[in-house]
Amino acid sequence: MMVSALIERELSAETFPIRHGVFVAVVGPSGAGKDTVIGYAKALFADETQLEFVRRVITRPSDAASEDHDTLADAAFAEADADGAFAISWEAHGLRYGLPADVDWSVSNGHVAVANVSRAIIPTLRERYANLAIVEITASPEVLAERLAMRGRESRGEVLARLARSANVTLSGPGVTSIDNSGPREVAGERFAELLRKAMAFSDMSGLI
Repeated sequence: MMVSALIERELSAETFPIRHGVFVAVVGPSGAGKDTVIGYAKALFADETQLEFVRRVITRPSDAASEDHDTLADAAFAEADADGAFAISWEAHGLRYGLPADVDWSVSNGHVAVANVSRAIIPTLRERYANLAIVEITASPEVLAERLAMRGRESRGEVLARLARSANVTLSGPGVTSIDNSGPREVAGERFAELLRKAMAFSDMSGLI
């Protein structure tokens, strides 16, 4: 992967964590509406070049019911991962996920990168990016159950298991903001948009130091 190699060379002179820009990690349980909130901000900031909404690579076909993402088969994903195509990769729910390597370049050049990620990789993100904002999108158990049931991807037992796992996860550490998305998407969307404005302002100031 020539692009990945070029990015690695650009970053070779810089030790981790990567500075200057901000990485915004959007996390939360399935059904909380992470993609909905991200989509609201993406439309709101359509002309904002400092913001990068990261397109994930997933070992799952894209469909109308899921996020817009790039798809790779398991073997192709493993090969791309070994070639350094991803800044971060992880496994969850039987699938593999990756964020393209150029995310590192974006953050190192003062941009704000926004990505939907797993809570399990937050420790890795803290090591990789000096300026990390964690946004936890939540919703009431009733809303989560209703949304998961409407997706129709899982059985009732699988939905209940997901809810039970989510209830046992507690985020801690610096830079964590919780946004309740149980109501109209505009409410959560505007809160998220305000956080992104602050991240862009912080990135601007960081670039002057």
